[in-house]
Amino acid sequence: MAAKIFLLILFFVVTIAIGIYCRKHTTDVNSFILGGRSVGPWLTAFAYGTSYFSAVVFVGYAGQFGWKYGLSATWIGLGNAFIGSLLAWVVLGRRTRIMSNHLEAATMPEFFGKRYNSQALKIVSSAIIFVFLVPYTASIYNGLSRLFALAFDLPYWVCVLGMAVLTGLYVILGGYMATAINDFFQGIIMLAGIVAVIASVLNGQGGFFAAVNSLAQLKSDIPITLGQSGAFTSFFGPDPVNLLGVIILTSLGTWGLPQMVHKFYTIKSEKSVAAGTVISTIFALVIAGGCYFLGGFARLFDNAAIYNSQGKIMYDSIIPYMLSGLPDILIGIVIILVLSASMSTLSALVLTSSSTMTLDFLKGLFLKNMTEKNQVLIMRLLIVFFIALSVIFALNPPDFIAQLMGISWGALAGSFLAPFLYGLYGKWVTRKAVWASFITGVGITLANLFFPFVGSPINAGALAMVAGLIVVPLVSLFTQNPYCSTIDATFSCYEEEVVVPKRVALSNGAAGKKETFEA
Repeated sequence: MAAKIFLLILFFVVTIAIGIYCRKHTTDVNSFILGGRSVGPWLTAFAYGTSYFSAVVFVGYAGQFGWKYGLSATWIGLGNAFIGSLLAWVVLGRRTRIMSNHLEAATMPEFFGKRYNSQALKIVSSAIIFVFLVPYTASIYNGLSRLFALAFDLPYWVCVLGMAVLTGLYVILGGYMATAINDFFQGIIMLAGIVAVIASVLNGQGGFFAAVNSLAQLKSDIPITLGQSGAFTSFFGPDPVNLLGVIILTSLGTWGLPQMVHKFYTIKSEKSVAAGTVISTIFALVIAGGCYFLGGFARLFDNAAIYNSQGKIMYDSIIPYMLSGLPDILIGIVIILVLSASMSTLSALVLTSSSTMTLDFLKGLFLKNMTEKNQVLIMRLLIVFFIALSVIFALNPPDFIAQLMGISWGALAGSFLAPFLYGLYGKWVTRKAVWASFITGVGITLANLFFPFVGSPINAGALAMVAGLIVVPLVSLFTQNPYCSTIDATFSCYEEEVVVPKRVALSNGAAGKKETFEA
């Protein structure tokens, strides 16, 4: 217990110290929410990864999908690494940084407003973020509280308040830079922790091969493979169709999530994009791949402790039960690991929500003449508000909020993915197509919530994203832009000439304009 308390106190002290240190870098809006657009590759990559993977993934998703799909759940982690990280950085990273800087857009709603020349799109997209992103924060507390109860026997409300206060302090003090530095510090803990946990859990089952052999003996209870032995160790698992839906939602979904895309706004240079792509992918391979790989052995821990009084399995209890037999020092490391993952995600969510509400809603509609100082002050106050709101939801979660959190990724990515992605590459995307994407994304997820037609909210979210990718080109084909004169000016940022080393491009004799962000 002494070792666990020491680790926890050390973690708290370092986290707050980073917030205090970064306070001098939060004098204006640009520095508070973008870090001055000068964040290096390591901080950006770790910020991206730690915002991606929270306690929801480590405790909830790893347990749930590991139980359902066995070792094939590892495909989810691989999808997160290669689609949600590598491909996202390659496709979105450079262009997001260049165009968001050119448009002077600090948030995703502001990007939509300036890219499509529409104040209404900015306001509506900020409302969608508020409705579907803020309640999602409450889910982060759940997995953390179960592990704290395991390690310290603390009540749920103490865990929720402690994490909320600590996160609020360093985000309010140091803004995005404090978040990025803490994410780097927390990411290192996550990397070391997941490796130690996997090794210890498998060792407790007699080693990797013994654990796989035991898992192979179990008979599947999935309808399409009912009674089949070895399904939980097969290449695509017992239910490949639903597994594909999970991969699409959790991997492609990051492309349309405002708190994820925001990381590309802040990156420093071309070299930082290249390095960040590699670092982020490796981080996701270890963390996401490790989490789902660990969850794949969940059925070896089938016990009454993971069922409720009605005999229904509690997926959030699976991973904590798997870890309950570990040595105390390892449990302490796991606590710090999950605390790190949860706080990094929570900080990204509240910073995104507060900046969107301040810059895109309040300033856009009511307080148009706010000074830089007042904008930063209001963002800090809104951080307190959003954290308090998430605590209220977490302590008294009504059913509809729990459902809303389950579909938040689908609604957000279904609405934003297509118009953001296409908007970076094509002049042809029309304003009406963006409206159609918003309606499609929110419409499909809400319709499935009240009148289920695809069953799983995860499959509904995947459907919403795919539908948006189809709807935007179709609607754009039959509609026109009323603001053609501004489109060329928007895309002119990609045509600016820059000087690059000959190892990047051979000289053609043309002189170019030198910039720190090389082409």
